[in-house]
This record gives sequence, structure tokens and C-alpha cells, in this order.
Amino acid sequence: MKFELGRCLLQERLMESGKSAEWLAKDLLFKPERVYDFIENKRVMPLKVAISIADSVGCDVRDLYELIPSE
Repeated sequence: MKFELGRCLLQERLMESGKSAEWLAKDLLFKPERVYDFIENKRVMPLKVAISIADSVGCDVRDLYELIPSE
């Protein structure tokens, strides 16, 4: 099955883990603006980045975006 990416759910995952976007940026050595770009859907996370983010916030990679089945 193929999927389209919906909106980014990073803000929700950060809230669930009790962490902030600033913390995540510092943890992964990113500029905070990059994390905010993901949160605001201005940028799509590359797979390696998504894996690192999921590991940092304690979620599955698939939980970082809404997944919309496509035909």
C-alpha cells in the first residue's frame, strides 16, 4: 500500500514526551529553525533525520506524520 504524508505530528510527539523543540534541536545538533520548519510543514524530514527524531522523542517513525493511504 502506498501512502501520502499528511501534516507533521512532531509537536504532538514532543508534548507527549515532555520535551521542547529547542531541546530536540540541541539533542540532534540542529538549528531550532530546522525543527520548527518540520513542525510547520515547511520541510519534510529525510528518513535518517526522522529516525533520529523518533529515537530522541521515544516514538515510532510512522508516528511523526499523518499517513494518508493513496491508490
